[in-house]
Amino acid sequence: MGEVREPDAVAGGRRGDGSLRSVDRAVSVLEALARLGEAGVTGIADELGVHKSTAFRLLDALERRGLVGREKERGKYFLGAGMLRLAGAAAVRLDISQEGVPVCRALAQATGETANVAVLDGDAAVNITQARGAAAVTAFDWLGRRTPLHATASGKALLAHLPEERREALLGRKLARFTAHTVTDPAVLRAELAEVVERGYARTAEEFEDGLNAVGAVVRGHDGSVVGAIGVSGPVYRLPREALAEVAGRVREAARDLSRRMGHPG
Repeated sequence: MGEVREPDAVAGGRRGDGSLRSVDRAVSVLEALARLGEAGVTGIADELGVHKSTAFRLLDALERRGLVGREKERGKYFLGAGMLRLAGAAAVRLDISQEGVPVCRALAQATGETANVAVLDGDAAVNITQARGAAAVTAFDWLGRRTPLHATASGKALLAHLPEERREALLGRKLARFTAHTVTDPAVLRAELAEVVERGYARTAEEFEDGLNAVGAVVRGHDGSVVGAIGVSGPVYRLPREALAEVAGRVREAARDLSRRMGHPG
């Protein structure tokens, strides 16, 4: 029988914090089911060292979220389909991060600028892979940074390909202005996003940071769904507005390469 000890302290919490203890126990339930395959309420209670009523409440909450399932005749619980959904999302992010490394490096080498792979993270884009070209400015690291969808090239590429309902919900919010060039008018942005889909890439000219231009294109998975975006950014004196279309050709090719690595046949 396993035993779960209450932590003395948990990142930002105190001993006896009920919500943190519940989260810890819920994770322990999932770990126990992963190890055992299936278990009843009594078995889970024994694993956690808690009362059966506590184990039942934890299992009930996890079942309602689809993270565990229950075999009705025997009353046994097992990991649910919701775990596959979460695992799949994590696997896609891991895969595109790994597969994006050589593609990012090649794109950075070809353009001389900074290349990034970004994925959607709620209402923002987060950069998960980065490479710098020979001419790239090294003072700033984009890796791990969440950036706004409406003001960055990779973000606009992702935003343009969201389902209409979700895209409109994001456009319905107050859009933050970062520079004098940031597009904050939903109607103007909506028209621009339609162009992004038509031409196959997004571009920004000093919309997120003064003096910084960028180009981005979406990356697709094996089923054709958008799983991320790849882009290049650089200072306006090396990547002026009139050069963005030319750079876009390299970015689109990199996006196709990474999409093929992700299993997309196109």
